[in-house]
Amino acid sequence: MIKDAYEERNGILGYRQMTIRLNRENNLNVNHKRIYRLMNILNLKSVCRRKRKNYIKSTPEITAENVLNRNFQSNEFGTKWLTDVTEMKYGLQSKAYLSAILDLADKSVVSFVVGHSNNNELVFRTFDIAHQTYPDAKPLFHSDRGFQYTSKRFKKKLDDAGMTQSMSRVSRCIDNGPMESFWGIMKSEMYYLNRFNNYEDLEAAVEEYIHYYNTNRYQKRLNCMTPLEYRQFLNSSAA
Repeated sequence: MIKDAYEERNGILGYRQMTIRLNRENNLNVNHKRIYRLMNILNLKSVCRRKRKNYIKSTPEITAENVLNRNFQSNEFGTKWLTDVTEMKYGLQSKAYLSAILDLADKSVVSFVVGHSNNNELVFRTFDIAHQTYPDAKPLFHSDRGFQYTSKRFKKKLDDAGMTQSMSRVSRCIDNGPMESFWGIMKSEMYYLNRFNNYEDLEAAVEEYIHYYNTNRYQKRLNCMTPLEYRQFLNSSAA
């Protein structure tokens, strides 16, 4: 079972994820120490690795206080959203950009857009998809101080949607920690493990991974549920 699960996700499962997966999908109650020992015997280790993010300074039109203030706890979907843009490469030296919004209650990716340029359209489309999908949500909306988020046009979008804007302090990426954590997970489990010859292959891989992350990737901090499972749990608990 360990070898099958390891090969199914191309070696991205470490012993913690492997333990949750086997226990959930095979009705087992196996300790993570046993999985760690068995994976060592099989010489199976997660192939994931992480890279640092490069930051680009910008001159803001509008700034907001760090209202979130690293309070990353949330017990209700749609009350706290984080967002960011990350860069990925394909082909020889071509670049693509992924914009995403993350909910802090269930850790799900609420919306995402892959584009050729890191511009206003990329961020605005991501926001519009999230707002159209969840029109009643009026979350605290947190971002870094990238030029898209500090524009007057984006502030108007937030105001029209009834959302409160929050921004990380200058050079304090930890203020947007869960979003940075998601980028690290996604890149280590998918992006760094593959070579993408063209934009279409990269875009398809991003879409497949985010679907997997939302619907099939169990998380210990979510009581060993997937993000969408945990959202249903939160909704039923509230009811």
